[in-house]
Amino acid sequence: MTPHRVFGISGWKNSGKTGLTERLVRELTARGYRISTIKHAHHDFDIDKPGADSFRHREAGALEVAIVSGKRFAIMHELREESEPSLEEILGRLAPCDLVLIEGYKREPVPKIELRRLEAKSREPLSPADPHIVAIAADHPVADTTLPVFDLGDTAAIADFILRITGLAAK
Repeated sequence: MTPHRVFGISGWKNSGKTGLTERLVRELTARGYRISTIKHAHHDFDIDKPGADSFRHREAGALEVAIVSGKRFAIMHELREESEPSLEEILGRLAPCDLVLIEGYKREPVPKIELRRLEAKSREPLSPADPHIVAIAADHPVADTTLPVFDLGDTAAIADFILRITGLAAK
């Protein structure tokens, strides 16, 4: 098991996962916590641009390409014929931090909050089938649960809850 404390942000497409994750990172870092994030993409994505030197290195067949500057670095790993790495493998590559917020990964056995928005792709609740969902945040009243329910816009209250659940509240 990973040494990282993790908490998931889960929900259907357009449920507000990225917005809440961004707000939580701002809120928690402002409180002095070191936060990392993992975003699961369900589609082919690329952070590189055609024509860039690093893109050309990958296209030539490099397994990993590291881009390094005085401000940041990134390592892109081409899976080629490999399967997608597990969440555990990705967590194992992260530097030490106080908390890793995981966006997506609906099926992973980590504590998570389910987001519900009226504009989401689906309104089917995830919590009845997922015992790892420990709370719900919604932009509308939720009556079909015994879990704690938060207003989707109440970032501070959600952050307080996450700190309690992960054991970081005493920091």
